[in-house]
Amino acid sequence: MSLPVVIVNPNAAGGQTRGRWPSLEGEIRARLGQVHAVFTEHPGHATLLARTALREGADLVVAMGGDGTLNEVVNGFFEPGGGHAVVRPGAAFGVLPAGTGGDFPRSTSTPRALHDSAHRIAVATPRPIDVGRLTFIDHDGNQAVRHFINVASFGVGGLVDRYVNRSGKALGGTVSFFLASLRATLAYKNARVRITIDDREPEEQTIYNVAVANGRYFGGGMQIAPDAELDDGLFDVVSFGDVSTARMLLDGTRVYSGTHLKLPYVSSTRARRLHAESTRGEEVLLDVDGEQPGRLPATFEIVPGAIHIRS
Repeated sequence: MSLPVVIVNPNAAGGQTRGRWPSLEGEIRARLGQVHAVFTEHPGHATLLARTALREGADLVVAMGGDGTLNEVVNGFFEPGGGHAVVRPGAAFGVLPAGTGGDFPRSTSTPRALHDSAHRIAVATPRPIDVGRLTFIDHDGNQAVRHFINVASFGVGGLVDRYVNRSGKALGGTVSFFLASLRATLAYKNARVRITIDDREPEEQTIYNVAVANGRYFGGGMQIAPDAELDDGLFDVVSFGDVSTARMLLDGTRVYSGTHLKLPYVSSTRARRLHAESTRGEEVLLDVDGEQPGRLPATFEIVPGAIHIRS
């Protein structure tokens, strides 16, 4: 297979992608030439479609949807089993933003307009970027492994995802995430966790949220890690400590501008590996590229230069 493969989530953009596909396909082909388009049918399907395309010889796989679709496509670049082995070394992925969140495209300055983002893919030189590898406990209580391209977090972020995904994102990404964040802030109780970063001594902390960031944005436009780079071989770890609900309601919007790093209860460091576990037996939920796959204990590892992007 030599044609670029476009993996389309037909339910993206509130279902508009499905109805508008004939015109969208025309715009894509005007800039990328002939492509082979395939449509997702259920959660996890984009991973299977991407892995199949790569095994059949595709050198470019494009995700058309939101951050969840992109996460699934990225996971399809890796062989199953949770290791670091890639299916087709040197193959690249691209992004055509069509979802409600669109946080990873913000980190790459990918245009929202389809004709512009398709043009960027067409003219870009592939470059290697890092990927996160996460080992965690899934909703069935089993250990699971998945990769993430943008940001994973634990604490209130997992609760936000739960609320957002149940709401259907009818109000769009930014508004849906903002309202879910407000609701989660009112409901969430700060968690007690033990965190080990690289080879440092473990530390027990009371946390509101800890973001393990490869990209800069999450939560529908929150600039959680303003200094993060996709190709530096490091996570930016941004921790919100034992902050009160009232204080978060006052300061919460600062995360959109990235000025939250100046707050006294926020700290930032860089790491290649982070392990976190609950110390009080409470359920501490995960947020992984906008999805909520499980809970702590979890280990986050950077995989430097794991895959290539055209953007």
